[in-house]
Amino acid sequence: MILEVAILHVRQGQSAAFEQAFRQAAPLIAATPGYLGHELQQCLEQPDQYLLLAHWRTLEDHTVGFRQSAQYQQWRALLHPFYDPFPVVEHYRPLQHYPAPPPPET
Repeated sequence: MILEVAILHVRQGQSAAFEQAFRQAAPLIAATPGYLGHELQQCLEQPDQYLLLAHWRTLEDHTVGFRQSAQYQQWRALLHPFYDPFPVVEHYRPLQHYPAPPPPET
């Protein structure tokens, strides 16, 4: 499994519109072979900044299968106008996984 990581800097004041566009774009990425899931998280300190974590079966499922697809062209049209600057996208492979500790008892 490969983890795609991108910090998305959305133009100031465009967060609500970006989130709406992302909801429209999510089915495009989800329909790609090799897609395993994603998370979109909003930064608490900088509300116009988001973290996209997408899980792929292989690197090529993202870099070739999605990026060279018609779905990506639609994704790009929906989301890329919001970014300033354009995000750096990096890919990670798992080495170790530690489960989160249980929550404290109350």
